[in-house]
Amino acid sequence: MASAASVTSLADEVNCPICQGTLREPVTIDCGHNFCRGCLTRYCEIPGPDPEEALTCPLCKEPFRPGNFRPNWQLASVVENIERLKLVSPPGSDEEDVCQEHGEKIYFFCEDDEAQLCVVCREAWEHRAHTVRFLEDAAGPYREQIQKCLECLRKEREEIQRIQSRENERIQVLLCQVATKRQKVIFEFAHLCQFLEEQQSILLAQLEKLDGDILKQQDDFDVLVSEELCRFSNLISELEEKNRRPARELLTDIRSTLIRCETRKCRKPEAVSPELGQRIRDFPQQAIPLQREMKMFLEKLCFELDYEPADISLDPQTSHPKLLLSEDQRRAQFSYKWQNSPDNPQRFDRATCVLAHGGFTEGRHTWLVKVDLAHGGSCTVGVVSEDVARKGELRLRPEEGVWAVRLAWGFVSALGSFPTRLALGEQPRQVRVSLDYEVGWVTFVNAVSQEPIYTFTASFTQKVFPFFGLWGRGSSFSVSS
Repeated sequence: MASAASVTSLADEVNCPICQGTLREPVTIDCGHNFCRGCLTRYCEIPGPDPEEALTCPLCKEPFRPGNFRPNWQLASVVENIERLKLVSPPGSDEEDVCQEHGEKIYFFCEDDEAQLCVVCREAWEHRAHTVRFLEDAAGPYREQIQKCLECLRKEREEIQRIQSRENERIQVLLCQVATKRQKVIFEFAHLCQFLEEQQSILLAQLEKLDGDILKQQDDFDVLVSEELCRFSNLISELEEKNRRPARELLTDIRSTLIRCETRKCRKPEAVSPELGQRIRDFPQQAIPLQREMKMFLEKLCFELDYEPADISLDPQTSHPKLLLSEDQRRAQFSYKWQNSPDNPQRFDRATCVLAHGGFTEGRHTWLVKVDLAHGGSCTVGVVSEDVARKGELRLRPEEGVWAVRLAWGFVSALGSFPTRLALGEQPRQVRVSLDYEVGWVTFVNAVSQEPIYTFTASFTQKVFPFFGLWGRGSSFSVSS
């Protein structure tokens, strides 16, 4: 049987020069070259630059007559036989299955030399002491090793794909965080620009008033000085005239003239009054609010960029039955009517409290609590440890895993080992709660005035949850980032 290489070589000899494929219905033209009938017909139909010019062979450029196609039946038979040989020759039955040295079919594999051997090679002196096996027998263990490698590689690929998916999700989260920080920077700087423009207008107006007051006092000073100069000039002129007169006229009323001149006191006017001078010296004090606002702005901006806004929602599985939660689980209202809530280990049964979903085991997080105590009552906000008591009495202090402050009508208390009433500039109605898990800080700030309320220092060892307590008819709170 012809080898695959010889079949391929013959197939190359019966290719059409136009389509480069095997000849189909081969025809011969005047010069003796062969082409597919269809290829040559289409070639003849292509219009040339000169319609009267004779067609030329695509290979040798010899003229030929379009209608003078001669079928080459012998060549067609050769093409058919070659196609049949190509179908009969199985894959792999090429020269690679034959020993290049002896021309015999390869049956064996030498484990020591990793060489494929024919019968003659097998009997050669250099392979007699080696481990030689049939090809399929030798391939079996290697197939098993390949299968094990494939399993390991597939597992590693799956792990990489999981890492890729996880990191892509993390990248999206980071992109969202960057977008949030960008919006915060834009908002805070816009607020700062507005404040600076207002402060600039105020300071410039005050400087303008100082300018006006200085110019007014300058005018008053000029008038007073002119009057004094005029009076003294008149007295000087009178005395000079008196001094030029004869003795009899000079002595006339001399004493009254001298007394009038000597008792004339010179008023020493001031161009700028002490009060105006003090106002000018005190002007830098007008920039103190600006300095204070800039300090607060920088602190707030650093804080906003350092802490991640927490997406807080309330967990109905932990809510006391007297708390009414909104559908979006971001607002709670106190009610004396008990809700039909199934009992479970997570639910508070005596303390009218609720926890947020999720919890934290690392990082810096912040959230906003808006409190409505228009009808009295109290609201407690903070964080609690995961194992905080859900059943029975709940002592709100750090020793029990609670770090919180209580807002009541008219006062705020830090719930430490002993509750401490705090002296604040104003009653907060929006509280910013911030958690630094690694450092162990729980910070409360008036979200409107940026006045610090209280900071707890702790050492967290387990998951902590945002914590909310509520008491009093109509009292409510809502959470946001």
